[in-house]
Amino acid sequence: MGPIPLQRDIVQRPGSVAAGQGGDPRLVTRTSLPGILPAPSAGRRFVRAALADWTALGLPSTGGFGERLVDDAVTVANELVTNAVVHAGTTVELLLRLEEAAGQDPAALVVEITDHHPARSVRDGRAERPDPAEYGRGLQLVATLAESWGITYRTGLKTVWARLPADDREGVPEPPQAEEAARRRGPRAAEILAPVVRRAGRDDAEWAGGGALSFLAEASDLLAGQLDEDLVASIAGQLLVPRLADWCAIWLESDGAGPAAVPRLAGVWHSDEEGGALLRPELEKEPLRLPGSVGTAPVPVPWPRGTTAERRGSTGAALAHRITSGGRTLGTVLVGREGVTRIPEEVAGLIADFVRRVGLAVGAARAYTRQATISRILQRGLLPSKVAEIPGVTSALVYEPGDDGVVGGDFYDLFPCPGGRWCFVLGDVQGSGPEAAVVTGLARPWLRLLSREGFRVGEVLDRLNRLLLDDAMEAAEAAALMVAAAGGQQIRDGLLRTPDGMRDGLQTPDGTQSRFLSLLYGDIVPLPDGGVRCTVASAGHPLPLLLRPDGSVRPAAEPQVLLGIVEDVAYESQSFDLAPGDSLLCVTDGVTERRSGRLMFDDGDGLARALADCAGLSADRIADRIKRAVHAFAERPPDDDLALLVLQVD
Repeated sequence: MGPIPLQRDIVQRPGSVAAGQGGDPRLVTRTSLPGILPAPSAGRRFVRAALADWTALGLPSTGGFGERLVDDAVTVANELVTNAVVHAGTTVELLLRLEEAAGQDPAALVVEITDHHPARSVRDGRAERPDPAEYGRGLQLVATLAESWGITYRTGLKTVWARLPADDREGVPEPPQAEEAARRRGPRAAEILAPVVRRAGRDDAEWAGGGALSFLAEASDLLAGQLDEDLVASIAGQLLVPRLADWCAIWLESDGAGPAAVPRLAGVWHSDEEGGALLRPELEKEPLRLPGSVGTAPVPVPWPRGTTAERRGSTGAALAHRITSGGRTLGTVLVGREGVTRIPEEVAGLIADFVRRVGLAVGAARAYTRQATISRILQRGLLPSKVAEIPGVTSALVYEPGDDGVVGGDFYDLFPCPGGRWCFVLGDVQGSGPEAAVVTGLARPWLRLLSREGFRVGEVLDRLNRLLLDDAMEAAEAAALMVAAAGGQQIRDGLLRTPDGMRDGLQTPDGTQSRFLSLLYGDIVPLPDGGVRCTVASAGHPLPLLLRPDGSVRPAAEPQVLLGIVEDVAYESQSFDLAPGDSLLCVTDGVTERRSGRLMFDDGDGLARALADCAGLSADRIADRIKRAVHAFAERPPDDDLALLVLQVD
């Protein structure tokens, strides 16, 4: 794939923004980039062209842009566009805004990257300053270079912005003592990725000193925690070029595709934009794969065709390194230096150490991807493929699992039963992961079986409670017998002794604890004269709320103890009629306990107040409005599963 053309119809150069947007239209320029791999390269070219155009117009008025600002702006734009392409996959809007000096405020350049992330919801428009450690190590580059930065959410949009000081000037040399201090401490993360000019000979000598250790330390920090292998490759390419090589290419093997699969070219990075556009088509013709017999040592390879050096009548030296993790080949890194016959030994050794770290990062990213994929498949298997349609009742369902890629504990169901009944379920297993998935996998089929056997609502919860307790006790007894066989009688007694009929705290030696379940369960029976009769019971679950057409809201059930804790308990149900226009809202604690600092969404009957504002809305619009209110309650995305069900009588 070649470079993205920056055509005039999609690029607004300085001076082309409509004056009606306020301020000097020359101070804002933007472009739209497709969400594909060449987008970062196009973004870098756009930034350089825009700053050159501004300089030609005499902007900023205090003087031209310094080399450091140009480098920083290109680096920030590259990082943010890469993140948007990898994580959002949508069209990316790149905006540059020049803020002229005013009073004591110096001139600044603001870089904004906007994507149309489909998983993000409406926010209140305020900007946040996220922790780089939480949102990804790659953003530490932005935090290092920017005077300030943050993320702003709008309807269907997410914008990451960075403000860069524009107070450096061309031709102002750095003091010798500052340059010497920078050399001693080694390159910072920002300096590593900045498109500086590599100084042959002098830089190689620095790598033999303390610079190599600093580089590897910074590289490890940047690669650690990245959960996407393409982003790992992108960071690796930017770290190598131009600091250690003039160009670099990375191939990645297909995960689990077998030896016959062709490696894919994850990216090509070149110190010269034109050189990258020439080199990539040549490298795509013949994917590079090194045999396992070469180990992890660098392998000299012929100089590829299509380089800018070849056009100048020169060549260079190229080395290939296998990317490995856990004894498996994950890909290949190819680096090249122009105008030399061999890459210095100390540089080749440093690259080999760096590639080993890339292998660990790619391996970790693939392990996370596999886990997330398994979790999604398991989650789909634990939830119904579709929900039943109730005659005379419209249902609306919202289900959003947490963002950690692990199977959550929330589940739902809506199904028909004999006798003209329809049953609905909303549950939440304590915790998450495989243990919660086991309880979900047991509870939902049990509920369907008990419901279709004709048990009343309260009786269904009684029997499900005993089933959960028996299952937990059997697991504890099995673990206790294993301990007793090893001579741990006191531990065995402690596992089985629980006071007053309580099963709380049953725990096996491996740390597995009995799982408790909060559940909202009910059934609906249509009435001959219109409306429905609803019977519902809540076991440790947020209470359902009944919304009347006049906007009045009241709880529709009484609170009762969680399932799987108390042995001798009789669950009770409440029955009521739903007339046309009435709506019943059922939620999990991902709604009621959504946090913003010390506050929770349902503090002061917050959920009831939000539901009262939904009077007159359809079931779908009620569900959507409550979901949006929950997301907007805090700046950060929800970290818990979120499920809600609306039942509205037609």
